Amino acid sequence: MILAENVKNKVKEIVATRLNAPIHTIHFQAVGGGSINDTYQVIIHNQPLYFFKINSASRFPLLFEKEQKGLTHIAQQGIIKLPEVIASATIDDHQLLLLEWIPTGEKKEVFWRKFGEQLAALHHCSSACFGLEYDNYMGSVPQLNTMQISWVDFFIHKRLRPLVDKCFKKELLQPKHIPLFEKLYTQLPNLFNHEPPALLHCDLWSGNYLCNANSEPVLIDPAIYYGHRSVDMGMTTLFGGFQRPFYEAYQYHYPLPRNYAEQWEVCNLYPLLIHLLLFGQGYLSSINKTLKAFQ
Repeated sequence: MILAENVKNKVKEIVATRLNAPIHTIHFQAVGGGSINDTYQVIIHNQPLYFFKINSASRFPLLFEKEQKGLTHIAQQGIIKLPEVIASATIDDHQLLLLEWIPTGEKKEVFWRKFGEQLAALHHCSSACFGLEYDNYMGSVPQLNTMQISWVDFFIHKRLRPLVDKCFKKELLQPKHIPLFEKLYTQLPNLFNHEPPALLHCDLWSGNYLCNANSEPVLIDPAIYYGHRSVDMGMTTLFGGFQRPFYEAYQYHYPLPRNYAEQWEVCNLYPLLIHLLLFGQGYLSSINKTLKAFQ
């Protein structure tokens, strides 16, 4: 994407106000990793200072506003690091999000153990209900967060069933899949142990955390709500997985139920359905495997 001059000028204005100094040189270096947004490193006077994201304001209404709220909500717990939000803005049909640039370091064992300990502490942050006071996004897919007392009811009606309906309408799921999901729903009350709602990142795969220069974990791109902690833990096993010291530290600080592997597998249906919806049938075999295991 070629950045429009009015967008560049808006970022320059924000940075000048932030630094309380005139900006003589500003450079936008495209960086990879964003499948939804266009992303840039913002270099000021030859120093990389900020991370900049841009997307369509009409196609994904309030996407960055919801992300900013999620980052702020986790940061307010004082448990784990997140990039500082510098500013968000809308120009014409562009929504912008400017974040602190995080220089990266080496993922040593101390990093993984600290990450497991801090995620366990984050999951101890709770709420009276499952869900959130507002809806947000998981990637580019709207995420319904209407609060409910029961995790199983929330997971069925606000997570799985809406996505199953969308995928079915796009012929990404076939009629044979519907009774398989319905059978799965009947097993969920016996699958999930009763736990208080946990504050979740919700999109915790290997691309949504950083290791800073001090070997400390930094969370990015949250899709927060209060849910069962197996949502986060299960997703850490998708698309590469985390290292063993992470799971050892988490288990020490917040012991897992005996059937955690089954819980994780079922919770991963949610991100797999999202990927099926966004990227096509390459994810269907994993969904079929889970459905078959729980019939």
